[in-house]
Amino acid sequence: MLKAAVLGATGNVGQIFVQLLNGHPWFKVSAVAASERSTERTYSEAAKWRQTMPIPEGVADLDVVDIEPKAVKDVDVVFSALPADVAGKTEENFAKAGYVVVSNASAHRMDPDVPLLNPEINCGHVSLIEEQRRKRKWDGAIVTNPNCSASVLTLPLKPIYDEFGINKVVVSTMQAISGAGYPGVPSLDIVDNVIPFIGKEEEKLETETLKVLGSPSEPAGFKVSASCHRVPTLDGHMEAVFVELKREAETESVIAAMENFVGEPQKLKLPTAPEKPVVVRREEDRPQTRLDRMEGNGMSVVVGRVRKDRAFRGVKFVALGHNTIRGAAGCGVLNAEYLKAKKFI
Repeated sequence: MLKAAVLGATGNVGQIFVQLLNGHPWFKVSAVAASERSTERTYSEAAKWRQTMPIPEGVADLDVVDIEPKAVKDVDVVFSALPADVAGKTEENFAKAGYVVVSNASAHRMDPDVPLLNPEINCGHVSLIEEQRRKRKWDGAIVTNPNCSASVLTLPLKPIYDEFGINKVVVSTMQAISGAGYPGVPSLDIVDNVIPFIGKEEEKLETETLKVLGSPSEPAGFKVSASCHRVPTLDGHMEAVFVELKREAETESVIAAMENFVGEPQKLKLPTAPEKPVVVRREEDRPQTRLDRMEGNGMSVVVGRVRKDRAFRGVKFVALGHNTIRGAAGCGVLNAEYLKAKKFI
């Protein structure tokens, strides 16, 4: 068992890291770290636990420590659920101290020497770790996972991009309130309402998608136009996706490409990898957030309503993924599993 620390452990994504790592066959949480207002208390005292499953017994009595390397001792991997404004420098400090940091934060996602991994798609980008270590002169590393909406979008796009090519993508998202963190969006703003703006979300979706689908040194060569909206669902981001293909294809061929898609995590049989990264539903009214967000234990993206798009000379479909599992902590855990399998941890 490898010892793991969770930074930002008291927040919503930090709690999901703790929950997903509970009973994990490879990693055990041995340190929880948070801001000063949470230290000098046990985790059960400091964390306002908001998950449906009880707080794991092995973590409840751990003392919460500061988010700095000298306070987090004797661990093999560090999971970061820190807010972006804190994560940048803190994660660098841990990497300088020799730790491998698996981060959900946005602070380093677009750094050219930092892998932005959605591992079924671009696990080869771990090659950037050697460049990062050489350039920054540290023994540790920072590896990030994409923004929650980009994590969902890139999985069905990958087999389409590989088999048919893509000229452009237009995507309109309907994003759950849990994506705003805790306490999130005030109830008087979101109940009986849709909010057509999420700060910096469209920029992240447009840029991170291309980094994930590109090579380690160059983003993918197509354009993404995004419109992002907050809707009153608890978990699960839904996306209406319109794709202009380079090569004309029948709808059934596109469906087959998505249904047959597997990545390196499936071939390696990593513990958190879903059997099918992309699940295609044939019903005319699926996917639905409440019914489909936990497909593959929350790690699969469910696609439905795949049909020809005559305006774009391509296809259009609806994709759904669990934003705090596939789009956050679950993707981070899968990244760590891949790093261990490849002996970076």
